[in-house]
Amino acid sequence: MLGQLGFSYIGLLFLIMLMIPNLMWTKKKPQGYTAETENRILVLLERIGEAMVGACSLVFSDFNIHSWTNWSWWLIIAFLLMVMYEFWWVRYFRSERKLADFYSDLLVFPLAGATLPVLAFLLLGIYGKVKIMLIAVVILGIGHIGVAIQHRKELNSPDHS
Repeated sequence: MLGQLGFSYIGLLFLIMLMIPNLMWTKKKPQGYTAETENRILVLLERIGEAMVGACSLVFSDFNIHSWTNWSWWLIIAFLLMVMYEFWWVRYFRSERKLADFYSDLLVFPLAGATLPVLAFLLLGIYGKVKIMLIAVVILGIGHIGVAIQHRKELNSPDHS
């Protein structure tokens, strides 16, 4: 199913939860952060995925709250992952804001700043049964998580200063 076209207030809420800390981050980047070594293909996939996920989140009303069914658990878990993402950001902003803080894990989630929102939007796509959202999230995840993995590897390399 492509999805039912219409505005999604749940998608908007998820995007707000995603964007506010990211906008704050632009003024509080980690010490020593640079995007110069990022793999261009991963960055391209990340940007394409961001645009697709953002658009899907807003234009498919399938993500809005419906009557309660067992399927509603997908939405609840997706929302809890976004709450955990917000908690991760609070922890980052309260830290010394080093690269290790930015590429940190949270509970069982490695690279939580990258994985939590991707997982949340994946579960939102499952909840809404919107296949194009699922495709968009996979593209986003490959790029976004891939870039984060690259940065963590650089951070853990012996020649990192």
